[in-house]
Amino acid sequence: MRAILLRAAAIGLLCAVTAFQAQDPPQAAWYRGNLHTHTTRSDGDTAPEEVARWYKDNGYQFLVLSDHNRFTDPQPLNEVLGETGKFLLIPGEEVTDSFEKKPVHVNAYNIARLVVPTKGASMIATIQGNVNAIREAEGLPSVNHPNFGWAFGSKELLAVENLSLFEVYNGHPTVHNLGGGGSESLEEMWDALLTAGRRMYGIAVDDAHHFKRFGKQYSNPGRGWVTVRAATLTRQNIITALAAGEFYSSTGVELTDVRRSATGLRLEIKPQGNARYRTQFIGDGGRLLATSTELSPGYTFGGERYVRARVVCSNGDEAWVQPAFRAP
Repeated sequence: MRAILLRAAAIGLLCAVTAFQAQDPPQAAWYRGNLHTHTTRSDGDTAPEEVARWYKDNGYQFLVLSDHNRFTDPQPLNEVLGETGKFLLIPGEEVTDSFEKKPVHVNAYNIARLVVPTKGASMIATIQGNVNAIREAEGLPSVNHPNFGWAFGSKELLAVENLSLFEVYNGHPTVHNLGGGGSESLEEMWDALLTAGRRMYGIAVDDAHHFKRFGKQYSNPGRGWVTVRAATLTRQNIITALAAGEFYSSTGVELTDVRRSATGLRLEIKPQGNARYRTQFIGDGGRLLATSTELSPGYTFGGERYVRARVVCSNGDEAWVQPAFRAP
């Protein structure tokens, strides 16, 4: 009788383990990619294949070629440079428009065709029209460098619907990431949107144009990127993860884990050499909630509605962690 009970218990345990494993999601991996770069098809100085090869050779797993109002079919390049699980090109375009001489640039990710810019009767209508056009082309839109030409700020972005991505860091030397003179920084815009209840995720990009000349005055590759968590390296997995905020943005800081939940935010920092790190947890209104110098910092919600994190390395590199939202 005892043997029968033990056998039954073992079978029950095996079934429980099997059921638990069946419910577990597939093991996810981190994939580094750049979402904004240019080639000779618009105003870059280097041909598409050479640009793609630079990113592959420098440790990126995916790339979007986002030339101005030009759609580059990535299939021919994927046939040459693509490797399953190692490197992938995703179709894209920088939809380039303007309103009253102010630039309106919206990146289109994973589009099925060329997106023609729309001309709106106002700044908000222009941004919204291009976001809508990208959605109609089956793409994921992201607003680029709002302070380029001091074009618009959080007030305009708050009025735009069906948008969840914008650039919180852009490596081009003329885009004014930090704001100034009464204009918001990109992080201040981000907090204004989040405080108003918008689920907005901030990406870091190169906006590279120059691969043959290097210096602060040039827009060079390797300055800003996203690291996306996905089950496998496919177009759909990367786009789905971006839309859900399953990524962090960086200029050099590397993370090994990020846990966002309705109770808070936790992350794991990968140390590099003898560098030191400071993590700032930021909430409603851009308020600094807490600071940590640990390699495994975390924050548990109090009364704030969201928390995001900025990790600053002693060498000047940074990372931006997407916001977690408190349960209603």
